[in-house]
Amino acid sequence: MSWRRGGVADGVARRWVLLLCVGSFCLGLLFTNRMWTLPEASEVVIPNERRGKESELMAGDCSIRKVQGKHDYSDMLHISDTHRDSQTLDKTIANLETELSAARTLQDSFLNGSPVQEEYKAAEPTGRRKYLMVIGINTAFSSRKRRDSIRNTWMPQGEMRKKLEEEKGIIIRFVIGHSAISGGIVDRAIQAEDKKHGDFMRLEHVEGYLELSGKTRAYFATAVALWDANFYVKVDDDVHVNIATLGNILSKHILKPRVYIGCMKSGPVLSDKDVRYYEPEHWKFGEVGNKYFRHATGQLYAISKDLATYISINKHVLHKYINEDVSLGAWLIGLDVEHIDDRRLCCGTPPDCEWKAQAGNTCAASFDWKCSGICNSVQNIWGVHKKCSEGEKALLTASF
Repeated sequence: MSWRRGGVADGVARRWVLLLCVGSFCLGLLFTNRMWTLPEASEVVIPNERRGKESELMAGDCSIRKVQGKHDYSDMLHISDTHRDSQTLDKTIANLETELSAARTLQDSFLNGSPVQEEYKAAEPTGRRKYLMVIGINTAFSSRKRRDSIRNTWMPQGEMRKKLEEEKGIIIRFVIGHSAISGGIVDRAIQAEDKKHGDFMRLEHVEGYLELSGKTRAYFATAVALWDANFYVKVDDDVHVNIATLGNILSKHILKPRVYIGCMKSGPVLSDKDVRYYEPEHWKFGEVGNKYFRHATGQLYAISKDLATYISINKHVLHKYINEDVSLGAWLIGLDVEHIDDRRLCCGTPPDCEWKAQAGNTCAASFDWKCSGICNSVQNIWGVHKKCSEGEKALLTASF
């Protein structure tokens, strides 16, 4: 009897345990579903702007298919615009790569001594006016009277200078940098003078007698960037120039890609600190008493466009010697350059240039060797101009 009661009790207990397990399992499923059920599409948070558009589409009379078609069309337009922008960017990058390649080709042509390829010439900018020459007159802050003496003798002024640029392709500018204190009184004086005459080229260069090599380098780099010319000329502000004669001389070499024109010399390398034109780096040129390599005297010289471009590209690595004419010769000595020695670019003052003019061999430039320019040029350049000038008609009738 007792066994049966015990058996019945155990059976009841098992039944309750089973029911408890099933209930716990169901409760667990219910809890899990409530925790992990993903929200419906309608419950997803939508940005305000988009939600408004979606509501308008749902409330509209148009069918879902028409609305969807319109949405896809807008997306297609957006994709098309993006593709077009991408193509424009790719084209710009390609053009920049072409210009960079052209610059490298030009530089390689100098380094390898080979002529510039026709592909490079074809890649040059086509919108720039081509000039025969740019004449840069090297001047200083204290040389106002020298500049005025040049303006009143061989340098055309006003409309005549503009006509010279437009009809003959000749640019003439006084070349000057700025003072150590930028915006000082001397800088303002140059600005006022330039406002009056409009004949300056300002350089990113600090003026100083010992910085002439850097100024020459900056001049060529600036000039070749401003004007596309066949030749770039540097002349001092105490030299008399016959522009038409100079243009005729240079025009005979216009088809040569790399020419360096001037009065070539090879003076001694001066190692004595107490003499003028002392060369601090004289030891680089060999034993004491050696001479420099051939280079043009600094009063006036000209280089072709390719050489000016070379200086512009490599301006940060070109070494500067104390004498600017030596520096230019050093920059070009290792290149495939034709040195042209023309003595019409370094005539003496009267009677030298006067006799040559009477003989029909007009000089392009005149100065005194003993002064490295016209001695007391402010007063004496008038006499040189009167006796050695080619005349105003020569420039007007010149055909370069």
